[in-house]
Amino acid sequence: MNLLDLLESSPPLFIGTCTFLGLMVGSFLNVVIHRLPKMLELGWQQQCAELHGEESAPGEPYNLLVPRSACPHCHHAISASENIPVISYLLLRGRCRGCGAAISPRYPIIEALSGILCGFAAWHFGFGLASVGAILLIWALITLTAIDFDTQLLPDDITLPLIWTGLLFNLNGTYTSLHDALLGAVFGYLALWSVYWLFKLVTGKEGMGYGDFKLLAALGAWLGWQLLPLIIILSSLVGAVVGITLIVAVKHGRDIPIPFGPYLAGGGLIALFWGQTLTQNYLQLLAQ
Repeated sequence: MNLLDLLESSPPLFIGTCTFLGLMVGSFLNVVIHRLPKMLELGWQQQCAELHGEESAPGEPYNLLVPRSACPHCHHAISASENIPVISYLLLRGRCRGCGAAISPRYPIIEALSGILCGFAAWHFGFGLASVGAILLIWALITLTAIDFDTQLLPDDITLPLIWTGLLFNLNGTYTSLHDALLGAVFGYLALWSVYWLFKLVTGKEGMGYGDFKLLAALGAWLGWQLLPLIIILSSLVGAVVGITLIVAVKHGRDIPIPFGPYLAGGGLIALFWGQTLTQNYLQLLAQ
C-alpha cells in the first residue's frame, strides 16, 4: 500500500497530515507576508530608475528564500529549532533568544490558523482534489488577508494566479462547473468594478482598490457566480461591523481607509465550506 492509498483509507491520518502540513506551510506564509510587499517595492524602485534612465545600484539578493530569517532587532539568525510552528514561540515565551525582544504573536496565530483550516478542509471535503484545492485557496487567502492589513495591497502575484487556478480546478467540476466558474470570474470582477466607479462618480473618492476586484473574481472562479451575492453580503456585513467598531471603540478616523480584502477572504472561506447550504436554506425560507 502506497502513501496515497494509506491516506485515502484512513481519514484520521489524512486530516492529521493536512493539519501538520498546514502548520509547516503557515510558517512559510509568514515569510511571504513579510517579504513579498518589500520585493514588490524593490521591483517598483528599479522600474522607476529605469524609466528615468538611471542605473539602480546592485544590492544583496532579497527574495522568499534569501536572506535567512533573522531577528529584526539584533539580527540573530533563526535556527531550525527556533522555527518549529507554534511550539518554538511557546518555548521561547514569545521572545528572541538572542536579544529578548518580543516576537509578534501574529506568527504563531497564522501558523495555527493555517493548520486548523487545512485540517478542517480535509475533514469537510475528504480525500481528493477538493481538499487539495481548498488548502491552496486557504493559504492564498490567509496571505492576502495579512498583506492587505499591513499595506492595503492585494498583490497581483497572488490574485491573478488564483483566478487561473480556480478555473483549472473546475475543469472537471471540482466545486462548480467550468461555465459557472468562468462567469463567476467575470461577474466577480465587474460587480466591484461597478461599485467602485459608482462610488467615485457620486463622492469623487475611491472606495476600494483594483485588488479587491481581482480577489472577488478569483473567488468567483473557484466557487461559481451563484455564490458571489453570498460572498459580498457576508464580507460587507463583517466589514461594516468591524469598521463601526474601529471608529467608535478605537477612535479610528473616518478618513483612514479600511482594507476590504480580509472581509472578502472571510466571506470566501465561509462560502467555500457552507455556501451551498446557506444559499439553499435562504431559498427555502423565501419559498415558504
